[in-house]
Amino acid sequence: MTLYTSEELFRKPEDISHSHFSNYLAFLEKLADKQHRFPCIPAVQGASLKHFRFGFLPRPSSGYAVEMLADLLAQYSHSYKAIGRYTSLILFFENDKERSVADYEYLFWKLLNDLHDSDSFDWPAEIPVHPSDPLWEFCFHGERYFIYTATPGHQNRKSRSFPCFLLAFTPRWAFERFTNQPHALSIKEKIRQRLTAYDEVPPHPDLSTYGQGDNFEAKQYFLREDQTSSQSCPFHPKQH
Repeated sequence: MTLYTSEELFRKPEDISHSHFSNYLAFLEKLADKQHRFPCIPAVQGASLKHFRFGFLPRPSSGYAVEMLADLLAQYSHSYKAIGRYTSLILFFENDKERSVADYEYLFWKLLNDLHDSDSFDWPAEIPVHPSDPLWEFCFHGERYFIYTATPGHQNRKSRSFPCFLLAFTPRWAFERFTNQPHALSIKEKIRQRLTAYDEVPPHPDLSTYGQGDNFEAKQYFLREDQTSSQSCPFHPKQH
């Protein structure tokens, strides 16, 4: 599996399918839109500075999607610190059939659990294993990640709407560098303002800040169209 830079994709678009390249262009357009500004300012900066890496995967329900996802994330986990402070791994899946938001939610958690089960690295000792702990976050190959999900099923929560099933893995390392900026708090306020203007529904009540007592990262990975969330976390840590 290959991780791509923006330069590589524009130089040789024939390396990926037409549908994948169309979704890649749609992603860049979404983040570069000046009229409807995408809420996450660091993500907009990451795209502009070409700090992102891109991967292209088959249908999320296919039998080999998890294996390919694991390969791409492993490559990224060993290289992201050399890319740039606004880096994320953006993964595009081929569409297979029309699905509801609930279908995509189930699919996301199945992928994440299977990805976790495939990880050959030990879970970091400093990170709790259960997502009910405010300090929990998803880890792979010893690296800590926030995961953003967007789907074709989302309509009103436009910040989570995209033509294909899309995952973005952002290292905690990048968040820590953002937080240490002198204007981080004012940027967070602008992000909240943009989110309110961008979506046709209010910001989800589960959105919070890592490390706070009322924050649960797992609830933020996949946001529903309404203000509800799962009563129990669908993530299942491996039993040792």
